[in-house]
Amino acid sequence: MATDYDAPRKTDDESQEDSIEELKNRRNDAKSGDVDQDEVEAAESFELPGADLSHEELTVRVLPRQADEFTCASCFLVKHKSQIAEVKGDKIYCVDCY
Repeated sequence: MATDYDAPRKTDDESQEDSIEELKNRRNDAKSGDVDQDEVEAAESFELPGADLSHEELTVRVLPRQADEFTCASCFLVKHKSQIAEVKGDKIYCVDCY
């Protein structure tokens, strides 16, 4: 069966335009504010099992850039010299950004 995608999709019930007053009343409904909840509030209400890491401390040893590494001028990641794609003046770009 062929589908006519150019045919109007509204039914007779939907074709009647809502008045401005009806739209204003819908906007002021009590339920309409539920959609506008703050995402942070919603996220704080969820608790994942074993996810309390407040007592943990991260210890990461940061090494300076090595002689065989460079910093990409586009993504600012430190990469090995084998990842050099292009050198434009004093700017070096990696193969991922080129």
